[in-house]
Amino acid sequence: MNGHKRLPPWHEHFRLPNGRELLIRPIRPEDADPIQGAFALLGPEEVRQRFLYALKELTPEMAQRLCHPDPRTEFALVAAENLPPGEALVGAVARASITPRTREAEFAILVSHFVAGQGLGRQLMRKLVKWTRTKKLDRLYGDVLDHNHPMLQLAQSLGFKRMREDDTPGLVRVVLDLNEL
Repeated sequence: MNGHKRLPPWHEHFRLPNGRELLIRPIRPEDADPIQGAFALLGPEEVRQRFLYALKELTPEMAQRLCHPDPRTEFALVAAENLPPGEALVGAVARASITPRTREAEFAILVSHFVAGQGLGRQLMRKLVKWTRTKKLDRLYGDVLDHNHPMLQLAQSLGFKRMREDDTPGLVRVVLDLNEL
């Protein structure tokens, strides 16, 4: 026996290049307060890139909704300190939600600038892809601001294809066909 405890499903220790270790795990209801509190630490551009518009605060209602995904149609992960939910500072949130009456899911990822550019977004996206495949969906997609080059490059490196949204200037839809190898 090697002394390592087996982690529950969808849990993973993730070491950043700077040596800091985060725990990637499913979001929990107790994460609502820390996520709401950490929202104030985000820069306006980070918020706009994720929500596609300026948002001054994450209301308690929005935080509660995010932290209570419907397990049949939604999946949400956090990358947080290895502390109990509710106490851990959350550095990133990733979510996939099945679009009603389709075989598609929409993703959203927000990685704080404090931990951005260190491979965390890639790992979270891989987990979202894995979840959508367990649901036997055909496509995973997300809308990205056309100047959010890090997200567009990440999506392309994972096999997503760009599709410009004609009705929403400034946005690019990235789509991953889950039936391709």
